[in-house]
Amino acid sequence: MLELHGIPVSSGVAIGPALVLDPDGYSIPRCTIKRSDVADEIERLQQAVASVARSLEESRARTSAKMGNSTGEIFAAQLQMLRDPRMMAELQRRISQLQHSAAYSVSQVLHNYAETMRRLKSSLLAERADDVLDIERQLLFALGAVTTNPLKDLSAPVIVLSNSLTPSETANLDRRFVLGFCTETGGPGGHTAIVAKGLELPAVVGIGPFLGRVGEKTQVIVDGDRGRLVLDPDKKTLQEYRIGQEQQRIFARSLEQLRDCPAETVDGAHVLLNANIEFPYEVASCLERGADGIGLYRTEFLYLSSDSEPSEEDHYRAYSQVVQAIGDRPVVIRTLDLGADKMGSRPLVDRENNPFLGLRSIRLSLKNQDLFRPQLRAILRAAVHGDVRMMFPLITTLAELRQARMLVNVIAEDLLEEAIPHRRDIPIGMMVEVPAAVLMLDRFVQEIDFLSIGTNDLVQYTLAVDRSNEYVADLYQSSDPAVLRLIKHSVEVAATANVPIAVCGEMSSRPARALLLLGLGVRSLSVPPNALPKVKKAIRSVSISECQEMAARAMTLESAGEVDLFLAERLRKLVPELTIP
Repeated sequence: MLELHGIPVSSGVAIGPALVLDPDGYSIPRCTIKRSDVADEIERLQQAVASVARSLEESRARTSAKMGNSTGEIFAAQLQMLRDPRMMAELQRRISQLQHSAAYSVSQVLHNYAETMRRLKSSLLAERADDVLDIERQLLFALGAVTTNPLKDLSAPVIVLSNSLTPSETANLDRRFVLGFCTETGGPGGHTAIVAKGLELPAVVGIGPFLGRVGEKTQVIVDGDRGRLVLDPDKKTLQEYRIGQEQQRIFARSLEQLRDCPAETVDGAHVLLNANIEFPYEVASCLERGADGIGLYRTEFLYLSSDSEPSEEDHYRAYSQVVQAIGDRPVVIRTLDLGADKMGSRPLVDRENNPFLGLRSIRLSLKNQDLFRPQLRAILRAAVHGDVRMMFPLITTLAELRQARMLVNVIAEDLLEEAIPHRRDIPIGMMVEVPAAVLMLDRFVQEIDFLSIGTNDLVQYTLAVDRSNEYVADLYQSSDPAVLRLIKHSVEVAATANVPIAVCGEMSSRPARALLLLGLGVRSLSVPPNALPKVKKAIRSVSISECQEMAARAMTLESAGEVDLFLAERLRKLVPELTIP
């Protein structure tokens, strides 16, 4: 038995025989054509593009019907990539001027596109590079350059093991036979991961090289809850996982019944349970899981998903789509939260030695108001469609907050003069992400309408830990007593000033830590859509007094490890269903 670990992207457990896909993929040899064949080769390319476009449109329609419009929109985005006029011009140039075959041109151009995206130091674009490679593979199939596909015509249950899977490959997996999958590469934010969640296929990615260890008849277990891949499990392990599978099936059915129930403790304390989103199409999954609203709408995708800066209309369309889809529920739109080093569309600064302490988030926006103003205008315009709130990230000083608020007022005046519909009385809040903001919070609460604690960055800045640095990542703990004290102080200051405060970081998506936050006085949480059912279950299983007892005990402990052990023990007693292995 061999146990490997990766990144869990879709929950659940699958047990079955392995189907190993060729880890080397395919290679298209350099091939030139006669000058007299150029026109025919361009026509072959155009026919292949049309064929793939039809296939993507069919995938969009089929996926939307099975998993909702949110997941289907992934293929609409791929259609836009396929029809990119710059890409088509480059493909035709290679065929007409260099006399390369259509297949070789496709292989070279799309591989170069993907590699360029991966070099841009953007995790979002790096994961979108897989979409480009997906289009490449489909075009090569349509051109007849690639002909084998072991995922077709399956007749028995398998677990797919591969170096990578494209979104279209994932979406077209036959659920009758494919029980789950694992890949050597990939991350949690890629479209393959999103599709896997929509299909509810247990999946683990980013395991690293392992395919060479898999035999022809290997039995495997995919644990999408804990990010495990078990090769050739022993009888005891198999039995434990099969018992766990049955328990999870029963539990999942019970969670579905909570969709329309309020997030309310057994003693009647109501908790606002909102969702975090990054893309407009995620609203559907939030509604399906009974979210009270959107507690954090990250807007960075607008800047990272294109080679050019988003226009005011780009912003407005994206925000309006979310606001109108969510109905009368609130939407908190966070302004740009990127570092200057991540702005691929234009260089804003020379290389920074420490970007996390450099020009980023609200600092970047205030120093580049030509970047900031279109976003603020779009938010004020979109606010006429619903309950919209605006939130500034990484506020550290009162001067930053005041400058940002003043700019909002100036833009509202401009919109009024231009007779453009907008809402100027929009509630304005700030993220609490640095210790300086916590220490000055008694002053900040006099000038804002709401607060949201971003535990991801608060942990990073409090503990001086770069969570992306593998050498110190084990020190990154949201349950560290220092972090808990800062959260407790923030909640107390907000309560005294009667200012709403929420927690929107990753910490709030873990049921045990969510209960701890309730014990510290938090009454508003914002979590990823897939975390909503379990967090709601935890909330509805306890009393506030039990949460307060948890918090009181946790505040006496000296390390994150002690806190985590204590929280795990309390969760087993209070909500044992959430601790099923």
